[in-house]
Amino acid sequence: MKNLQTQRRKSFNWHKSKYSQGVSNCVEVAEGAETAVRDTQNRDLGYLLFGAGEWTGFLRAAS
Repeated sequence: MKNLQTQRRKSFNWHKSKYSQGVSNCVEVAEGAETAVRDTQNRDLGYLLFGAGEWTGFLRAAS
């Protein structure tokens, strides 16, 4: 996992999980070469970046 980013380095296409169903305590994800994750309620605090292998490992472990 890379350091918390407090400034946007590029434009992300953020989306919420389909499991959120309108609940406000969730995270948003932007997938690409790296996956960015941020807290929906605290977007201004930045985001975390995960490499492809890290993100794949997380998804595998979470399922």
